[in-house]
Amino acid sequence: MSAINKFAEQIRPIVVSNKRVGQYHQIILNVGDVVTNCRPGNFIAINVGGESTRMILRRAFAISRVSTSGVLGGTMELIVAPHGQGSRWLCSLQEGAEIDAITPLGSAFGIPTSPVNALLVGGGYGSAPLFGLAEVLKSRGCRVDMYLGASTGSKIYAPMEGKRAVNTLRIYTEDGSMGEIGRVTAPIAQLIAEGAVDVIYSCGPMGMLSAISSIVKGSDVVHQCAVEESMACGVGICMTCVIPVADEFGVTTMKRSCIDGPVMDGSLVQWNLVGKIPEVTP
Repeated sequence: MSAINKFAEQIRPIVVSNKRVGQYHQIILNVGDVVTNCRPGNFIAINVGGESTRMILRRAFAISRVSTSGVLGGTMELIVAPHGQGSRWLCSLQEGAEIDAITPLGSAFGIPTSPVNALLVGGGYGSAPLFGLAEVLKSRGCRVDMYLGASTGSKIYAPMEGKRAVNTLRIYTEDGSMGEIGRVTAPIAQLIAEGAVDVIYSCGPMGMLSAISSIVKGSDVVHQCAVEESMACGVGICMTCVIPVADEFGVTTMKRSCIDGPVMDGSLVQWNLVGKIPEVTP
């Protein structure tokens, strides 16, 4: 493992709970002492499909939150949308099932050393890591506001749970079926103009992350985003999850989302080049 994954372990967690919540599944795993090294923004790579599967690559899932309380010891919560073959298999598991996983992987959100005004912005079920992050920020004395957005209300994960974790919660849907109508990014510029936010933490579709970075540009607000790029190996070997990121001198290189991310400085990601083949200077 690289330095960023120095605490990663291959483990055999047990499924403690698998509950349907709207369009998603809330899956609780008994992972033991590994939770002591898990931070908001980390992810878990799971060997999906069972013993005879042809799906040889692990699937990466964001960690929603971890807990060390209760009789089970260390537990980990995942919010999974049963879209692909691997995620459908995971969502089909019964309580007591054992899986093969590696965690914690990837970079985590930076936590301020003193209280700040934090805005958490999530899109769809991509907002899952923000719930655990909100708890950590609140424990540090931060004011935490959360904006959740989606195309329709059924894609907003557990809005009441989000409300309990933060100072204020606002929901935006493009079809107006829940909360306010419009995109979740719409009110951010006004908040920045009013000096009501110091740092933005975001998880969700790449288009949403790009839009937030554009809004924040030119201000003193820090934008930490968890990029959504498909990961094949999850440990930095295959190079399938690279995205263009500038360094402090403005030089753009391809960084691996699984090793250099998924949490990145939104101001350094070259959003206009994402998904494109970079030009090579002879």
